Amino acid sequence: MDNLKRQRIAEALADIVRTARACGPERRIALMVGGGELGAEELLRGARMAQEARPGLRVLAIGKPEPGWEDLDWLPCEDSDEARAAALDAAFAEGRIDGAVALHYPFPIGVTTIGRMQTPGCGRPLFVASCTGMSHARRGPALLLNAIYGLAAAKAAGIARPSLAFLNQDGAAQALRALQRLRDAGYDVNFGTSGRGDGGSLLRGNDLVAGTVDVLVCDSLTGNALVKVFATFTSGGYRETVGWGYGPSVGEGWSRVVSIISRASGAPVAAQALQLAATCSAADLPGIVTRELAAARAAGLDEALAQLAPAAPAAAASAPAAPPAVPVDAQITGVDVLDLEPATQALWKENIYAENAMGCTGPVIRVQASHKERAVAILQREGFLAPSEGE
Repeated sequence: MDNLKRQRIAEALADIVRTARACGPERRIALMVGGGELGAEELLRGARMAQEARPGLRVLAIGKPEPGWEDLDWLPCEDSDEARAAALDAAFAEGRIDGAVALHYPFPIGVTTIGRMQTPGCGRPLFVASCTGMSHARRGPALLLNAIYGLAAAKAAGIARPSLAFLNQDGAAQALRALQRLRDAGYDVNFGTSGRGDGGSLLRGNDLVAGTVDVLVCDSLTGNALVKVFATFTSGGYRETVGWGYGPSVGEGWSRVVSIISRASGAPVAAQALQLAATCSAADLPGIVTRELAAARAAGLDEALAQLAPAAPAAAASAPAAPPAVPVDAQITGVDVLDLEPATQALWKENIYAENAMGCTGPVIRVQASHKERAVAILQREGFLAPSEGE
């Protein structure tokens, strides 16, 4: 028997042993280990913690290999956000990973993340739908979709029939009524209620501290702020020590499980985010999203979304067509979320292909690197960026 055959037999036996120990197939989750404010070793410590806590989880560290961490699997790349993002995309494309935990990822509009935090009042976990990205460009439809995606994430985490309620904020009452109509038409929703005396499914701040439901629905910017507050309240605000981060990505037709953590996330948060990504990947979160959307559509989701969206302005009918698509490898920040579509169209008018997206720090416009300088100048000229912004 030659050495190559021996090696293949040894690898096959090792896979069998790992599968048996894990009581199921191994899950390979990538972790971006550069760019954090607490240093690479903090995130690597979280990777070790995750592997020790969950048999069958293998972490693939993406970044510049660090001495003393040879026990982890590595995908070496240059020490830059761009290089780590490219390596992560390549790992997904090649089928090397089942999911990922990233410090930054520019999701297309229509994709958002469902965070999870630990509430201090009772220590209960609470899904926050949503925390980064945008499920829809309009607020009303986004809140309704966030509810459906939040239920999908909770089910992927093992909650058979999660309770759900909305944070009492602009647009929540209309979205709640729309979801109640879907329930009445056959979509299965288990509405939770406030712990305050007047009850109801519009939650107050007290309910967040107590964790009165499994899924809290809000807009992504509010959700992002909530997770930050709850994750850092024991550390003075500058290190996230509690919770699961900003959660796995969800969206119609979106097949990747990419969980987001902050650049200020400590090892415990990184460890829990890795485990949550592995759990959602093993449960086929994208498949659950597809099934939830199908069930909601059967109850009238498309009509509800149309009713929640404001009428499009007349100018939208004459919006310019997008130029031929090209790879977009540069980002422009500083454009307000309400200006994303007109700003992108302003670049299309100048024959610059652009895509809008939501990164972990807010809205971004993605363009080809060779066109970025000209694109910034156009956005500044049109008033979408201040003279000092976008560089």
